[in-house]
Amino acid sequence: MKILAFETSCDETSVAITKGTGVIVNYTRSQLVHSEFGGIVPELAAREHIRYIKPLTDRALQDASLKMDDIDAIAVTYGPGLASSLMVGLVFAKTIAQITGKKLIGVNHLEGHIFSVLIDYPHLKPPFISLIVSGGHTELILVEDWFRYRLLGETVDDAAGEAFDKVARLLGLPYPGGPQIDRLAKEGNPQFVKFTIPRIKSGPLNFSFSGIKTAVRILIEKNPPEWVEKHRADIAASFQETVVQMLFRNVEKAVRMTGVEKVAVVGGVSLNSRLREVFRENLKEVYFPSKEYCMDNAAMIGVAGYYRLKAGFESDLSLPAVPDLPLEYVNDYE
Repeated sequence: MKILAFETSCDETSVAITKGTGVIVNYTRSQLVHSEFGGIVPELAAREHIRYIKPLTDRALQDASLKMDDIDAIAVTYGPGLASSLMVGLVFAKTIAQITGKKLIGVNHLEGHIFSVLIDYPHLKPPFISLIVSGGHTELILVEDWFRYRLLGETVDDAAGEAFDKVARLLGLPYPGGPQIDRLAKEGNPQFVKFTIPRIKSGPLNFSFSGIKTAVRILIEKNPPEWVEKHRADIAASFQETVVQMLFRNVEKAVRMTGVEKVAVVGGVSLNSRLREVFRENLKEVYFPSKEYCMDNAAMIGVAGYYRLKAGFESDLSLPAVPDLPLEYVNDYE
Protein backbone atom coordinates (compact mmCIF):
# COMPACT_ATOMS: atom_id res chain seq x y z
CA MET A 1 0.00 0.00 0.00
CA LYS A 2 1.61 3.26 -1.17
CA ILE A 3 0.66 6.42 0.70
CA LEU A 4 1.34 10.01 -0.35
CA ALA A 5 1.80 11.96 2.88
CA PHE A 6 1.97 15.64 3.83
CA GLU A 7 3.24 17.38 6.98
CA THR A 8 2.88 21.17 7.29
CA SER A 9 2.09 21.67 10.98
CA CYS A 10 4.78 24.27 11.67
CA ASP A 11 7.85 25.41 9.73
CA GLU A 12 8.79 22.30 7.74
CA THR A 13 7.16 21.56 4.41
CA SER A 14 7.40 17.82 3.97
CA VAL A 15 6.13 15.37 1.38
CA ALA A 16 6.74 11.61 1.44
CA ILE A 17 5.68 8.42 -0.25
CA THR A 18 5.64 5.41 2.03
CA LYS A 19 4.95 1.71 1.61
CA GLY A 20 3.98 0.07 4.89
CA THR A 21 6.66 1.20 7.34
CA GLY A 22 9.15 1.70 4.52
CA VAL A 23 9.97 5.07 3.01
CA ILE A 24 10.21 5.36 -0.77
CA VAL A 25 10.98 9.10 -0.71
CA ASN A 26 10.83 11.77 1.97
CA TYR A 27 11.57 15.41 1.18
CA THR A 28 11.51 18.05 3.89
CA ARG A 29 12.23 21.72 3.40
CA SER A 30 13.01 23.65 6.58
CA GLN A 31 12.12 27.34 6.53
CA LEU A 32 15.20 29.48 7.17
CA VAL A 33 13.12 32.63 6.73
CA HIS A 34 12.29 32.64 10.46
CA SER A 35 15.89 32.76 11.74
CA GLU A 36 16.10 36.55 11.79
CA PHE A 37 13.00 36.74 14.03
CA GLY A 38 14.18 34.22 16.64
CA GLY A 39 10.98 32.17 16.28
CA ILE A 40 8.22 31.08 13.92
CA VAL A 41 6.16 33.77 12.16
CA PRO A 42 2.88 31.98 11.25
CA GLU A 43 2.09 34.09 8.17
CA LEU A 44 5.55 33.51 6.71
CA ALA A 45 5.33 29.80 7.46
CA ALA A 46 2.04 29.47 5.56
CA ARG A 47 3.44 31.35 2.55
CA GLU A 48 6.46 29.05 2.43
CA HIS A 49 4.23 25.97 2.57
CA ILE A 50 2.13 27.31 -0.32
CA ARG A 51 5.28 28.00 -2.30
CA TYR A 52 6.91 24.59 -1.90
CA ILE A 53 4.26 21.91 -1.34
CA LYS A 54 3.46 21.30 -5.01
CA PRO A 55 7.08 21.29 -6.25
CA LEU A 56 7.99 18.83 -3.47
CA THR A 57 5.02 16.63 -4.42
CA ASP A 58 6.03 16.65 -8.09
CA ARG A 59 9.61 15.80 -7.13
CA ALA A 60 8.52 12.97 -4.82
CA LEU A 61 6.40 11.31 -7.51
CA GLN A 62 9.07 11.78 -10.16
CA ASP A 63 11.96 10.46 -8.06
CA ALA A 64 9.85 7.50 -6.92
CA SER A 65 8.99 6.79 -10.58
CA LEU A 66 5.32 6.79 -9.66
CA LYS A 67 2.16 8.38 -10.99
CA MET A 68 -0.85 9.41 -8.96
CA ASP A 69 -2.63 6.26 -10.16
CA ASP A 70 -0.03 4.24 -8.27
CA ILE A 71 -0.91 5.91 -4.96
CA ASP A 72 -3.43 4.09 -2.73
CA ALA A 73 -4.22 6.77 -0.14
CA ILE A 74 -3.44 10.30 1.03
CA ALA A 75 -2.31 10.98 4.61
CA VAL A 76 -2.05 14.45 6.10
CA THR A 77 -1.43 16.13 9.44
CA TYR A 78 -4.56 17.96 10.61
CA GLY A 79 -3.33 19.04 14.05
CA PRO A 80 -1.92 20.12 16.38
CA GLY A 81 0.07 22.99 14.90
CA LEU A 82 -0.20 26.47 13.44
CA ALA A 83 -3.67 26.97 11.97
CA SER A 84 -2.55 28.59 8.72
CA SER A 85 0.21 26.04 8.17
CA LEU A 86 -2.09 23.09 8.81
CA MET A 87 -4.62 24.49 6.35
CA VAL A 88 -2.12 24.55 3.50
CA GLY A 89 -1.31 20.87 3.77
CA LEU A 90 -4.88 19.86 4.54
CA VAL A 91 -6.45 21.73 1.60
CA PHE A 92 -3.78 20.41 -0.76
CA ALA A 93 -4.29 16.82 0.42
CA LYS A 94 -8.09 17.04 0.31
CA THR A 95 -7.97 18.50 -3.19
CA ILE A 96 -5.87 15.58 -4.44
CA ALA A 97 -8.15 13.09 -2.67
CA GLN A 98 -11.25 14.66 -4.19
CA ILE A 99 -9.86 14.80 -7.72
CA THR A 100 -8.40 11.29 -7.70
CA GLY A 101 -10.92 9.52 -5.47
CA LYS A 102 -8.15 8.29 -3.16
CA LYS A 103 -8.83 7.57 0.49
CA LEU A 104 -7.96 10.38 2.90
CA ILE A 105 -6.46 9.74 6.33
CA GLY A 106 -6.08 12.54 8.85
CA VAL A 107 -3.18 12.00 11.26
CA ASN A 108 -2.48 13.60 14.62
CA HIS A 109 1.02 15.14 14.50
CA LEU A 110 1.90 13.64 17.90
CA GLU A 111 0.79 10.20 16.75
CA GLY A 112 3.03 10.68 13.74
CA HIS A 113 6.01 11.12 16.06
CA ILE A 114 5.08 7.96 17.97
CA PHE A 115 5.05 6.00 14.72
CA SER A 116 8.26 7.61 13.42
CA VAL A 117 10.36 5.06 15.30
CA LEU A 118 8.85 2.23 13.21
CA ILE A 119 10.64 3.48 10.10
CA ASP A 120 13.96 2.31 11.57
CA TYR A 121 12.52 -0.40 13.82
CA PRO A 122 9.54 -1.90 11.94
CA HIS A 123 9.38 -4.89 14.30
CA LEU A 124 8.85 -2.77 17.43
CA LYS A 125 5.52 -3.67 18.98
CA PRO A 126 3.55 -2.34 21.95
CA PRO A 127 3.65 -2.07 24.82
CA PHE A 128 6.38 0.55 24.94
CA ILE A 129 6.92 3.96 26.49
CA SER A 130 7.12 6.91 24.10
CA LEU A 131 8.75 10.18 25.13
CA ILE A 132 7.80 12.95 22.70
CA VAL A 133 10.23 15.86 23.04
CA SER A 134 10.02 18.71 20.55
CA GLY A 135 9.74 22.46 20.26
CA GLY A 136 6.05 22.42 21.11
CA HIS A 137 5.50 19.19 23.03
CA THR A 138 6.88 17.16 25.92
CA GLU A 139 4.71 14.15 26.69
CA LEU A 140 5.43 10.79 28.29
CA ILE A 141 3.06 8.13 26.97
CA LEU A 142 2.46 4.45 27.54
CA VAL A 143 1.62 2.89 24.18
CA GLU A 144 -0.41 -0.12 25.32
CA ASP A 145 -1.39 -0.99 21.77
CA TRP A 146 -1.65 0.85 18.48
CA PHE A 147 -4.07 3.74 19.01
CA ARG A 148 -4.40 2.90 22.70
CA TYR A 149 -2.42 5.47 24.68
CA ARG A 150 -2.20 6.34 28.36
CA LEU A 151 -0.74 9.68 29.41
CA LEU A 152 1.96 9.26 32.06
CA GLY A 153 3.26 12.83 32.22
CA GLU A 154 3.49 16.11 30.33
CA THR A 155 4.99 19.54 30.67
CA VAL A 156 3.08 22.00 32.82
CA ASP A 157 4.64 25.00 31.06
CA ASP A 158 7.34 25.22 28.37
CA ALA A 159 8.18 22.27 26.15
CA ALA A 160 11.77 21.03 26.28
CA GLY A 161 12.55 22.30 22.79
CA GLU A 162 11.02 25.66 23.60
CA ALA A 163 13.33 25.93 26.63
CA PHE A 164 16.35 25.19 24.44
CA ASP A 165 15.34 27.94 22.00
CA LYS A 166 14.76 30.51 24.77
CA VAL A 167 18.04 29.76 26.56
CA ALA A 168 19.91 29.86 23.25
CA ARG A 169 18.51 33.34 22.69
CA LEU A 170 19.69 34.39 26.16
CA LEU A 171 23.17 33.16 25.25
CA GLY A 172 23.15 35.03 21.95
CA LEU A 173 22.89 31.89 19.83
CA PRO A 174 20.91 31.78 16.56
CA TYR A 175 17.55 30.08 16.05
CA PRO A 176 16.82 27.17 16.22
CA GLY A 177 18.56 26.91 19.57
CA GLY A 178 18.63 23.17 20.23
CA PRO A 179 21.43 22.23 17.81
CA GLN A 180 23.38 25.36 18.78
CA ILE A 181 23.35 24.51 22.49
CA ASP A 182 24.22 20.88 21.73
CA ARG A 183 27.34 21.98 19.82
CA LEU A 184 28.39 24.63 22.32
CA ALA A 185 27.84 22.34 25.32
CA LYS A 186 30.53 19.96 24.05
CA GLU A 187 33.09 22.69 24.89
CA GLY A 188 31.73 23.34 28.40
CA ASN A 189 31.62 21.89 31.90
CA PRO A 190 28.17 20.40 32.64
CA GLN A 191 28.85 20.71 36.39
CA PHE A 192 29.70 24.43 36.21
CA VAL A 193 26.25 25.51 37.46
CA LYS A 194 23.99 23.32 39.61
CA PHE A 195 20.53 24.13 38.33
CA THR A 196 17.64 22.78 40.37
CA ILE A 197 15.41 20.01 39.06
CA PRO A 198 11.89 21.05 40.12
CA ARG A 199 9.40 18.89 41.97
CA ILE A 200 6.05 19.00 40.20
CA LYS A 201 3.05 18.85 42.53
CA SER A 202 0.56 18.16 39.73
CA GLY A 203 1.98 14.73 38.96
CA PRO A 204 5.09 12.62 39.66
CA LEU A 205 5.89 12.23 35.95
CA ASN A 206 5.11 15.77 34.81
CA PHE A 207 7.79 18.16 33.56
CA SER A 208 8.53 21.86 34.03
CA PHE A 209 11.14 23.82 32.09
CA SER A 210 10.20 27.44 32.81
CA GLY A 211 12.14 27.45 36.08
CA ILE A 212 15.48 26.50 34.58
CA LYS A 213 14.96 29.02 31.78
CA THR A 214 14.42 31.72 34.42
CA ALA A 215 17.46 30.52 36.38
CA VAL A 216 19.65 30.91 33.30
CA ARG A 217 18.27 34.40 32.68
CA ILE A 218 18.98 35.48 36.29
CA LEU A 219 22.50 34.02 36.11
CA ILE A 220 23.22 35.99 32.94
CA GLU A 221 21.69 39.23 34.25
CA LYS A 222 23.58 39.24 37.55
CA ASN A 223 27.01 38.72 35.97
CA PRO A 224 29.02 41.07 33.72
CA PRO A 225 28.90 40.46 29.95
CA GLU A 226 32.56 39.44 29.79
CA TRP A 227 31.96 36.72 32.42
CA VAL A 228 28.96 35.42 30.48
CA GLU A 229 30.96 35.38 27.25
CA LYS A 230 33.80 33.49 28.94
CA HIS A 231 31.45 30.87 30.38
CA ARG A 232 28.85 30.55 27.60
CA ALA A 233 29.83 26.96 26.88
CA ASP A 234 29.74 26.09 30.60
CA ILE A 235 26.27 27.61 31.01
CA ALA A 236 25.03 25.78 27.90
CA ALA A 237 26.47 22.47 29.13
CA SER A 238 25.00 22.91 32.62
CA PHE A 239 21.59 23.81 31.24
CA GLN A 240 21.60 20.90 28.79
CA GLU A 241 22.69 18.42 31.46
CA THR A 242 19.87 19.50 33.77
CA VAL A 243 17.21 19.19 31.06
CA VAL A 244 18.48 15.76 30.03
CA GLN A 245 18.43 14.58 33.65
CA MET A 246 14.87 15.94 34.05
CA LEU A 247 13.75 13.90 31.06
CA PHE A 248 15.68 10.78 32.00
CA ARG A 249 14.54 10.68 35.63
CA ASN A 250 10.88 10.71 34.65
CA VAL A 251 11.40 8.06 32.00
CA GLU A 252 13.24 5.91 34.52
CA LYS A 253 10.35 6.33 36.98
CA ALA A 254 7.87 5.41 34.23
CA VAL A 255 9.77 2.21 33.48
CA ARG A 256 9.67 1.23 37.14
CA MET A 257 6.01 2.21 37.50
CA THR A 258 4.74 0.33 34.43
CA GLY A 259 7.24 -2.51 34.20
CA VAL A 260 7.63 -1.68 30.49
CA GLU A 261 11.33 -1.53 29.57
CA LYS A 262 11.05 -0.62 25.88
CA VAL A 263 11.41 3.17 25.44
CA ALA A 264 11.13 5.17 22.22
CA VAL A 265 12.35 8.79 22.27
CA VAL A 266 10.99 10.86 19.38
CA GLY A 267 10.73 14.47 18.25
CA GLY A 268 13.34 17.10 17.47
CA VAL A 269 14.97 17.15 20.91
CA SER A 270 15.67 13.41 20.60
CA LEU A 271 18.53 14.43 18.30
CA ASN A 272 20.41 15.90 21.27
CA SER A 273 23.70 14.01 21.59
CA ARG A 274 23.87 14.16 25.39
CA LEU A 275 20.28 12.91 25.72
CA ARG A 276 21.06 9.93 23.48
CA GLU A 277 24.21 9.17 25.45
CA VAL A 278 22.46 9.19 28.84
CA PHE A 279 19.46 7.16 27.69
CA ARG A 280 21.57 4.54 25.90
CA GLU A 281 23.89 4.15 28.87
CA ASN A 282 21.12 3.74 31.44
CA LEU A 283 18.14 2.07 29.76
CA LYS A 284 17.98 -1.59 28.76
CA GLU A 285 16.06 -1.04 25.54
CA VAL A 286 15.80 2.40 23.91
CA TYR A 287 14.95 3.40 20.34
CA PHE A 288 15.64 6.65 18.49
CA PRO A 289 14.50 7.49 14.95
CA SER A 290 17.08 8.45 12.35
CA LYS A 291 17.86 12.17 12.13
CA GLU A 292 15.51 12.94 9.25
CA TYR A 293 12.60 11.28 11.07
CA CYS A 294 13.15 13.08 14.40
CA MET A 295 12.22 16.45 12.99
CA ASP A 296 8.75 17.10 11.57
CA ASN A 297 8.48 14.96 8.44
CA ALA A 298 5.85 13.46 6.18
CA ALA A 299 7.27 9.92 6.31
CA MET A 300 6.05 9.47 9.89
CA ILE A 301 2.61 10.73 8.82
CA GLY A 302 2.56 8.17 6.01
CA VAL A 303 3.47 5.31 8.36
CA ALA A 304 0.86 6.38 10.93
CA GLY A 305 -1.66 6.73 8.09
CA TYR A 306 -0.89 3.21 6.92
CA TYR A 307 -1.56 1.78 10.38
CA ARG A 308 -4.73 3.87 10.69
CA LEU A 309 -6.00 2.64 7.33
CA LYS A 310 -5.28 -0.98 8.29
CA ALA A 311 -7.28 -0.44 11.48
CA GLY A 312 -10.27 0.84 9.48
CA PHE A 313 -9.87 4.58 10.08
CA GLU A 314 -10.65 6.91 7.20
CA SER A 315 -11.41 10.64 7.01
CA ASP A 316 -13.81 12.50 4.78
CA LEU A 317 -13.47 15.83 3.01
CA SER A 318 -15.00 17.70 5.96
CA LEU A 319 -11.84 16.98 8.03
CA PRO A 320 -10.95 20.27 9.77
CA ALA A 321 -7.61 21.72 10.78
CA VAL A 322 -7.41 21.55 14.59
CA PRO A 323 -4.53 23.66 15.95
CA ASP A 324 -4.92 22.38 19.53
CA LEU A 325 -5.75 18.78 18.63
CA PRO A 326 -4.98 16.48 21.60
CA LEU A 327 -3.85 12.90 21.35
CA GLU A 328 -6.74 10.61 22.31
CA TYR A 329 -5.87 8.89 25.58
CA VAL A 330 -7.69 5.97 27.13
CA ASN A 331 -7.25 7.81 30.44
CA ASP A 332 -4.44 8.94 32.70
CA TYR A 333 -2.30 6.12 34.01
CA GLU A 334 -3.31 4.93 37.46
